[in-house]
Amino acid sequence: MAQLQYKDLLDAGVHFGHLTRKWDPKMAPYIFMEKNGIHIIDLNKTLACLDEAQQVVKGIVRSGRKIMFVATKKQAQEIVAEEAKRLKMPFVTERWLGGMLTNFATIKKSLKKLQNIERMLKDEATAGNMAKRERLMLDRDRIKLERLLGGVADLSRLPAALFVVDVKREHLAVAEAHRLGIPVIAMCDTNSNPESVEYPIPANDDAYKSVALVTLALGKAIEEGIMERKMDKDNAALQEEEDAKRAVDETPAAATTVPVAEEAPAVEASADKETEA
Repeated sequence: MAQLQYKDLLDAGVHFGHLTRKWDPKMAPYIFMEKNGIHIIDLNKTLACLDEAQQVVKGIVRSGRKIMFVATKKQAQEIVAEEAKRLKMPFVTERWLGGMLTNFATIKKSLKKLQNIERMLKDEATAGNMAKRERLMLDRDRIKLERLLGGVADLSRLPAALFVVDVKREHLAVAEAHRLGIPVIAMCDTNSNPESVEYPIPANDDAYKSVALVTLALGKAIEEGIMERKMDKDNAALQEEEDAKRAVDETPAAATTVPVAEEAPAVEASADKETEA
């Protein structure tokens, strides 16, 4: 796994926190110093927390489960959506719908509605028989649902973990995850409460470069987990083939000698008859 260096975090501005008057006292263990009225994050703690988070996501993905990306702030939407699409992971970058996790059955109904609308609009016969106004209304519904639920369209079950950018902004997502016992990995700035998530990553969650660096680092860990899962499957398939081949080779050959033993008396009997004749 490619490890980030201290200088990489420094260049991306990961160490810049909020104004000292806006801090959360529970972030004190992760703050290095105060400079010009701004808290500076301890990047050694950031590296340690990021490494732990990478190991966690790698293990989750290797077991075949999904990690949901959540980032609705403007500077994080693009990079998070791109990385989630590349890794084929669910994501939410527009707006967190209340009950997206705790009321997942209703979300699945909305996804089914989206699929039905897309099927109707693609079917030329059905679309051709619709009035222009009706087709326009369906298209508007499709665009709205696609914007809100497009990132979770392929999600058939609840994710195994959440990766969140800005704990304070995504407090609804964090609360729903905790209610269902889903662990949360989150970027925590100096104005956040790191105790509200299982795997906090102390980092600047407002700068694009900082968000991109952490997101891509976790993305690499997820990618490695996917590759290892594929290797595990290939190795298991090869092992099954070898076991099957070994079972065939070890099959006793006694069954093929039985007919010869049974036919011998018949040959001898026919020989005796010819002698008597």
